[in-house]
Amino acid sequence: MESIPAQNTPILVVDDDEGLLLSIRATLISAGLPDPALLSDSRRVLDLLRTARFQIVLLDLIMPHLGGMEVLQQIQDEFPDVDCFIVSAIDDVSTAVKAMSSGASDYLVKPLNSDRLVALVQGNLEKHRFRDELARLGHTKLFANLKHPEAFASIIAADEAMALIFHQVEAVAGTDYSVVINGESGTGKEMLARVIHRLSHRSVAPFCAVNMASFSKTIFEDEFFGHAKGAYTDAGTDRRGFFEAASGGTLFLDEITELDPALQAKLLRVIEEREFYRLGSTEIRSVDVRIIAATNRDIGEEILNGRFRADLFYRINMYNIKIPPLRDRKRDILPLARHFLRIHSKSNRKKIIDIAPDLAERLLGYEFPGNVRELENMIASAALLEKGKQLSLAAARMLLPYEGPERRRNVELLTLEELERHHIERVLEVTRGNRPKAAKILGINPSTIYRKLEKYNLIDKKYDLN
Repeated sequence: MESIPAQNTPILVVDDDEGLLLSIRATLISAGLPDPALLSDSRRVLDLLRTARFQIVLLDLIMPHLGGMEVLQQIQDEFPDVDCFIVSAIDDVSTAVKAMSSGASDYLVKPLNSDRLVALVQGNLEKHRFRDELARLGHTKLFANLKHPEAFASIIAADEAMALIFHQVEAVAGTDYSVVINGESGTGKEMLARVIHRLSHRSVAPFCAVNMASFSKTIFEDEFFGHAKGAYTDAGTDRRGFFEAASGGTLFLDEITELDPALQAKLLRVIEEREFYRLGSTEIRSVDVRIIAATNRDIGEEILNGRFRADLFYRINMYNIKIPPLRDRKRDILPLARHFLRIHSKSNRKKIIDIAPDLAERLLGYEFPGNVRELENMIASAALLEKGKQLSLAAARMLLPYEGPERRRNVELLTLEELERHHIERVLEVTRGNRPKAAKILGINPSTIYRKLEKYNLIDKKYDLN
């Protein structure tokens, strides 16, 4: 089967099951999405991609002639900007993680969940539309095209990367999709979750933020589900849990990968069944909350290592937003720094007007492993020390790595890759080969450092562990 709509379509679906192809087409069209191209012969994928401008490809995993993983690799090699989703009846964690580590944007299990399929396709089409607008209009216009710019007033941003994020927020806010926000510590995940809530139809109901790292097995059920009077010795009155406290609104689960896997199963059951019992009660209670979860970890790596349930991830990841680290959005550094300077100059009763040019230059060249939070702390500390009307490099020098003339004269002129390799080696020497600790110092995920070690042939290098 090969069905190509007369009008250009951004979606290509590849599966040897013609019935499934027609079912996916019906699902997408009924949701108001473009009529997809349908293809049952996987050998034809590259030919079609070379003649049509597809943005999304849904690939069956097991097909005659060429399997989904093989086709995925071909697409990655020739069309790296195309988003590929693997579709399979194999509900296996290691297969899903392998697919995503090979470049798949996500992994969908048959029978397909229509809501999840529609959400993923809509989200990725929006992402491509924003990128096209950025290329056509430039970053300033992209900010100007926001429908609700006032909702983002509390977030200081000038970089086009954040403009894309803001447009994604506007796209998903009006839906009831559960959302996963990925980003390093200090990038502002909770602030973004609050904007999604403010722009949603749930905005008049509560926004309840919960840090999942703080819950043990003994208090989880009481905190999330509440208890009835007399449920245990100190239960003198009825008590609502987080699900009831956020009723009708949004429950923000921060650092969700920190939750114990046994407790993840209890959370999944409530999210799926939309009902629960308070401790000590036989009265069933309904759940009406939107879930927004956040993590600073690589969830794929957590799933592969058995620390996070794949079924919970697939349930809450109807829409995914990735906040880039501050080092990847340089345009934001000085506007943020000046914003924090105004705040902390006022709180310290100082009249510091601006940032000195040499300090601005150093801030732009710094990596900020602690992201926006680190930048604010740096500006706050420097403002406290500053005695003049400009925030000087001298006031912030103790907070920044040394880059004086003596060091610059002796630095080799290296490529970026050589510099990165030398720096990783140096950090591993300091940590005596402790890779998780080195990853923390470098401001990257543990999974990332293993990939870097393999890239630079450092995987087998021994360090002094004494």
